[in-house]
Amino acid sequence: MKAYIFPGQGSQFTGMAKDIYESNIDAKNLLEEANKILGFRITDIMFTGSADELKQTKVTQPAIFLHSVALAKTSQSFSPDMVAGHSLGEFSALVANKTLAFEDALELVYKRAMAMQKACEQNPSIMAAILGLDDKIVEEICASIDEVVVAANYNCPGQLVISGSIKGIEVACEKLKAAGAKRALPLQVGGAFHSPLMEPAKEELAKAIETTNFHAPICPVYQNVNALPSTDVSTIRKNLIDQLTAPVRWTQSVQQMTKDGAKTFIECGPGKVLQGLVKKISPEVEALSI
Repeated sequence: MKAYIFPGQGSQFTGMAKDIYESNIDAKNLLEEANKILGFRITDIMFTGSADELKQTKVTQPAIFLHSVALAKTSQSFSPDMVAGHSLGEFSALVANKTLAFEDALELVYKRAMAMQKACEQNPSIMAAILGLDDKIVEEICASIDEVVVAANYNCPGQLVISGSIKGIEVACEKLKAAGAKRALPLQVGGAFHSPLMEPAKEELAKAIETTNFHAPICPVYQNVNALPSTDVSTIRKNLIDQLTAPVRWTQSVQQMTKDGAKTFIECGPGKVLQGLVKKISPEVEALSI
């Protein structure tokens, strides 16, 4: 069985999707349609923008989504038995399994990006990658801190990203290093994604998601919130809303997909981050790019 997986924020690079835009007329039409929907030429930033321009949440999220969806829609061999996406990538996955129409998903992704950016400005915050500690130890130390600090991304065994207030993350990093973490690295992101500090963005996005048409999917999506397969539209909708303040259970998702029969994981989007994580989570499966 084939599992198609879609990356999230952090996989962007200058020149992303330029090759497929220039070589495939369907991809070009799709990306030009995106320029019209967004009201600005995001393709110009994707193809020639600086790292700083691409790092803006309002650019990064739609850019990665567009690259991922363009690859999926123009691949002749695209035939998913199951799909999953890491954080933002869940929107790409939901287009791939036909739960969301491309245009609707792009508008949601842009609204999500703008809402998250606003929430970051309201509550200055940060994330940090913790390497080499058991998840339970990280969770316990985060819970002991008198600030907002939570587990945000369960990326693979021994790699857990935490999210919270600037002070909370500073204290957590010190305590986690003292507890034996190999590294505790603050990340260059706009704020505390997948934490309670994203509640204002969640409320804003919920209104948009609740008025968007969701369709019966062609295959299950394994969602970040619970790492379980779903084909029920109301469940998918609720989990997509909850995702903004809940952790990304990527380790658990890959484990569940493997348990459910996935033999090949195909990353669909910029970069190869997810392939690397899959190989660490389930070494017995094949992991490659579309």
